[in-house]
Amino acid sequence: MDGTPNNIQNDNKGEKLKECNKKEEEVKEMAPGSSAPIHRSSSRLQLDLSGAAIQGNFEERNPTILLPNQSDDISHLALDIGGSLIKLVYFSRHEEQSPDDKRKRSIKKRFGISNGSRRSYPILGGRLHFVKFETGKLNECLDFISAKQLHRGGLDSPSWHSGTRPEDNTIIIKATGGGAYKFADVFKERLGVSLDKEDEMDCLVAGANFLLKAIRHEAFTHMEGQKEFVQIDHNDLFPYLLVNVGSGVSIIKVDGDGKFQRVSGTNVGGGTYWGLGRLLTKCNSFDELLELSQQGDNSNVDMLVGDIYGGMDYSKIGLSASTIASSFGKTISESKELSDYRPEDISLSLLRMISYNIGQISYLNALRYGLKRIFFGGFFIRGHAYTMDTISFAVHFWSKGQAQAMFLRHEGFLGALGAFMSYEKHGLDVLRAHQLVERFPMGAPCVGGKIHGPPLGDLNEKISWMEKFVQKGTEITAPVPMAPPGTTGVGGFERPSSRGNALRSDASAALNIGVLHLVPTLEVFPLLADPKIYEPNTIDLSDHSELEFWFMVLSEHLPDLVAKAVASEGGTDDAKRRGDAFARAFSAHLARLMEEPAAYGKLGLANLLELREECLREFQFVDAYITIKQRENEASLAVLPDLLIELDSMNEEERLLALIEGVLAANIFDWGSRACVDLYHKGTIIEIYRMSRKKMQRPWRVDDFDMFKKRMLGCGAKKPPPHRRALLFVDNSGADVVLGMLPLARELLRRGTEVVLVANSLPALNDVTANELPEIVAEAAKHCDILRKAAEAGGLLVDAMVSVEHGLVDNSASVPLMVVENGCGGPCIDFRQVSSELAAAARDADLIILEGMGRALHTNFNARFRCDALKLAMVKNQRLAEKLFNGNIYDCVCRFEPTGEQQQHNFS
Repeated sequence: MDGTPNNIQNDNKGEKLKECNKKEEEVKEMAPGSSAPIHRSSSRLQLDLSGAAIQGNFEERNPTILLPNQSDDISHLALDIGGSLIKLVYFSRHEEQSPDDKRKRSIKKRFGISNGSRRSYPILGGRLHFVKFETGKLNECLDFISAKQLHRGGLDSPSWHSGTRPEDNTIIIKATGGGAYKFADVFKERLGVSLDKEDEMDCLVAGANFLLKAIRHEAFTHMEGQKEFVQIDHNDLFPYLLVNVGSGVSIIKVDGDGKFQRVSGTNVGGGTYWGLGRLLTKCNSFDELLELSQQGDNSNVDMLVGDIYGGMDYSKIGLSASTIASSFGKTISESKELSDYRPEDISLSLLRMISYNIGQISYLNALRYGLKRIFFGGFFIRGHAYTMDTISFAVHFWSKGQAQAMFLRHEGFLGALGAFMSYEKHGLDVLRAHQLVERFPMGAPCVGGKIHGPPLGDLNEKISWMEKFVQKGTEITAPVPMAPPGTTGVGGFERPSSRGNALRSDASAALNIGVLHLVPTLEVFPLLADPKIYEPNTIDLSDHSELEFWFMVLSEHLPDLVAKAVASEGGTDDAKRRGDAFARAFSAHLARLMEEPAAYGKLGLANLLELREECLREFQFVDAYITIKQRENEASLAVLPDLLIELDSMNEEERLLALIEGVLAANIFDWGSRACVDLYHKGTIIEIYRMSRKKMQRPWRVDDFDMFKKRMLGCGAKKPPPHRRALLFVDNSGADVVLGMLPLARELLRRGTEVVLVANSLPALNDVTANELPEIVAEAAKHCDILRKAAEAGGLLVDAMVSVEHGLVDNSASVPLMVVENGCGGPCIDFRQVSSELAAAARDADLIILEGMGRALHTNFNARFRCDALKLAMVKNQRLAEKLFNGNIYDCVCRFEPTGEQQQHNFS
């Protein structure tokens, strides 16, 4: 079980792929923070790897990768063919593309964003998929490659659809591992491809270095069932020990990029476990053997210290009675045949013996070279909680706590990923953590027409499950989370008392596959006060009571969400079927998290809410609230002129207060809140808005309005200068944006401040998106000269309204009103990963206005910025109100943080 990566697929024409191996790229990496492209040689087609983002849960095994900027038609497929497993990494194009509309072109020109032919959409594009096959089932792997045409660019490549496929004898794909030599003729005969062989150790180290540098939550510790993610400073990464546990074990001292030496190893590895296990238990697969171990009791075959000393500890040398004195030692003195022993006990004893041995040898090598950090990879581990606990215990035991065992989420695909990187020496290795976005795939594959919930039984079944689902349209059954089997086996040299007699299973042991999105158009928000300490989530779901609460909230909201999703697509039978499948799949995710809160890594509420949106998209519900949003936008726009007349009749102070009250009142319209959904059944949105405005009585629960007013209007005759540029992070469609944030934007424009409306890249609940905003602004601009001139100056009216027909063309200079997307597809925002559009717009901004529960309370309530920041929200969750400031539902928050100041608020 060699621990190396999978294949990656490049959609390339054959002849040009040959050139790919002969010519070096000329790459100029821009300075950090620059949104300009990495320039490559134009002599051949390219796989654009310059921005990587995981779309897998923080903890999920081997997430798939999205390549949003891929524009060339290339075929990249990389393999790691080990003694036990074949690992593939392949590239697939994403069907959905963001149009290069005039608004985007205007924004790029204004902010100096120039990325050539690359698409700037930050989430969609292409993906890197990770797959494995047993080497003994090579024909299945070849059939898989052939069926999906991975060696020719895939079924989704333009060359496949156009019929201009390359000749077989011109195709070259990267491969590593011993099988790249052993099976080269088979690949040539069956697929017509030549394997370009890459050094195995080079690939292992390259893959590990990339993952540790570029993926925020790649490495973690695992002791006594507790997972803790370790943030690795890529500037302080080297040296470290890499232990790759495949069929055998290689121990590599890594001193830098391309600088390493294999210092040791052992022939007792994954192949030993699988080989002996197969002989002794008759199991048909590695995973079956591993699952069998979870029901075992190794004390039935292992000789323990207590067996030697009559149940007593050997306290003189610090060994307890439960310490293993001799693996399989008890079988010596018993006159039993193999059939008399339980296969479960044999499997567990074998697993412990090999894991302890690997842990001990690894620590001794770390001691030899003075290394404290040991990273374990390889498909032997496969995210199995028991295996990781055993190795961790061994390292901790022998080092007396001085050394630490760490594991990698992509543990089995290091080599394949390294082979993939060898296509483009300047591609993946230039990525940063903010460009690798963790997404949440549905995680329940379609097999034989049925949806099976996590954990997966067979990794290969995950691939193209949606493709099967769409094509076959067969019956969908509910995914049922796998309950952990009871067992008395526990990891460690002895049974840790804190874990009792229960061994928890780990969904990742079944190798749930996620998606690793590569998104070069995402950047760190430049106005964060300190990106290194920034934490977006206000709610920590590692608190089990919090997780239970949100499990209940999301479960209760699910029927309403499904109903709206189905209605958004006309209520067809197909939509109903997909809606039911979505509900069951998402419920399986929630159940998995309740069973094992750390299953998806360091999870915050923002991640949980985005999981729901990703789940909807997986089942092809593009925008579940589209009809509702359109209806509420129309109703709100109908009364906007009256509101503007009312505002214009007020003096400056009255108007500013009324505007902030308006934003807070309109934020009540949130289809993600159970309390607010109930309100919709009691009146129209206009009635609810008026009721909410009437209840706007100060002081609010958090009330910094007077401080904000002083910054805006000054005191007496002394007037402060207006802000240069304001970023307004809008929330919900309808009254929230039309009657709340647009009037506030209008006031800032009136005062000479450029305004940038920042909205979601993808739909989430009833949040307004960047694609929807220009039309809303255009309709509003019909009733207001200020908005019209600003929208024209900001390029929003080019194709959003027919200006000429209404005689509204005015070329006079005006402060611009612009729209940019934030790079998000959920109701919250993580400022470590925002679109290049937003990052560029932020560089001249000196005011941020965060509006809504998701962006100002659930995330970023405690965030600090290098400019003035105003956080506005109506609290629509009683638990959150109590937790943040001992408040109540429908309390209002107006929190103003002037530049460089960290306010201390008294919420009592």
